[in-house]
Amino acid sequence: MAEKRWIPETLFDDLGFRMTFEVERVLYEMQTEHQHLVLFEQRHFGKILMLDGATQVTTADEFIYHEMMTHVPILAHGKAEEVLIVGGGDCGIAEEVLKHKTVKRLTQVEIDASVVEFSKEHFPEFTGPVLKDKRFDLIIDDGIKYVKQTDRRFDVIIVDSTDPQGPGIVLFSPEFYTGCKRCMKKGGVMVTQNGVPFYQPEELTKSINKFRKLWNDGFCYVAAIPTYVGGHLAMGWATDNKKMRQTPVKTIAQRYAKAGKFKTKYWSPEVHAAAFALPRFIAEHVAMAKG
Repeated sequence: MAEKRWIPETLFDDLGFRMTFEVERVLYEMQTEHQHLVLFEQRHFGKILMLDGATQVTTADEFIYHEMMTHVPILAHGKAEEVLIVGGGDCGIAEEVLKHKTVKRLTQVEIDASVVEFSKEHFPEFTGPVLKDKRFDLIIDDGIKYVKQTDRRFDVIIVDSTDPQGPGIVLFSPEFYTGCKRCMKKGGVMVTQNGVPFYQPEELTKSINKFRKLWNDGFCYVAAIPTYVGGHLAMGWATDNKKMRQTPVKTIAQRYAKAGKFKTKYWSPEVHAAAFALPRFIAEHVAMAKG
């Protein structure tokens, strides 16, 4: 009997540990123009997508990440009609965005066309409804180039990036954030994937420091996602409207009803508000960012 393959997440090698998954079956593996991509089945997490040794999505818990990256900024904003996603080639974020009836157009900029192509086959639950929606506009381009040059302006920008390594590192740069500020409408908001503060505190502090140089409010909110080991995942928050993250639960609930009151498995108006109440050690890292 052949020995089963184990695939490690190497993101935290510098800290001296790895999380390793026993593989039931490799579904897809290739070295794209930009990164190493592997999709495999695991008996507990379902399908797992890894890019350059970092877990991106699993079918078991994707709903937490996708719901919190999407519904929090859109419903905090309250009038989002134009939304931009940078990254997110699996279309999981896009699927959640398009549940909002108030969104008139969703622009997604993905650098790696091969990620989108394989997602059509392996994540049809995401790509199926997205690619059929007339509001969806997919652009294959470098995100940093796009935000510097586009004539479009956005209410909400969602940066669904990998960690700051490989092609994803530029999406944590001052140049990229400046471009996002440039193409954001007045009163807009940007959210970002900002790592696990317990393991990556400097990443969070540095990002918020960059936000505060450009926006009046740089902060983060958190969610507990089993795949991203280490407790909480931080989601960066940048806007000129300091009151936006303090929107009352009642108001969020009213906006949710107006948006269609679609089914969620993690997000709720109460969880939305509570996500900005940071554990003290995370709040201290946020406070260290001076702007």
